Amino acid sequence: MTATMPKLLTAAEFAKLPDPPDGSKQELVKGRIVQMPPPRARHGELQVEIGARLREHVKPNRLGWVVTESGVVLDTDPDTVRGPDVSFYSITRVPQRQQGYFEIPPDLAVEVLSPDDRRPKVLAKIREHIDAGVTVVWLVDPDTTVVTVYTGNMRGVEHHAGDTLDGGDVLPGFTCPVADLFQ
Repeated sequence: MTATMPKLLTAAEFAKLPDPPDGSKQELVKGRIVQMPPPRARHGELQVEIGARLREHVKPNRLGWVVTESGVVLDTDPDTVRGPDVSFYSITRVPQRQQGYFEIPPDLAVEVLSPDDRRPKVLAKIREHIDAGVTVVWLVDPDTTVVTVYTGNMRGVEHHAGDTLDGGDVLPGFTCPVADLFQ
């Protein structure tokens, strides 16, 4: 008797699936559904805080879109759809609001560490974002109150509570004291 492998899903098929009844989060990784528990309260607070800080800069300057947990197709054949905790898409790359999944990677992706996250798995996810074309990834660690900034070289630069985070070339003019994100 031979075991049959389940059919790999496409991003379009994944988009048509109903939300999980238990409220968990799902992503599509190489055609397979990966289920995660819903974020805990602190995780959600940080998503809102980071998203609000970014939006305070992005919206009045008409720089683009700030979204939370919105799907982006990072790879095809087999398809991968990830939902970073917070993302920024510049208006030059995404000139109008999107209805479905984003088809291009964000300029900035933010991942907030959860208590259950394992470093190698998180770093692999960050590498996935970078390989797909994300310019900058912020890894936010609520336990250490450190934001590590990753770019194409994958050499993370740590920003501690006394430091100021900036938007670099992705978000010119954006600054925020790291400590303010964790208050």
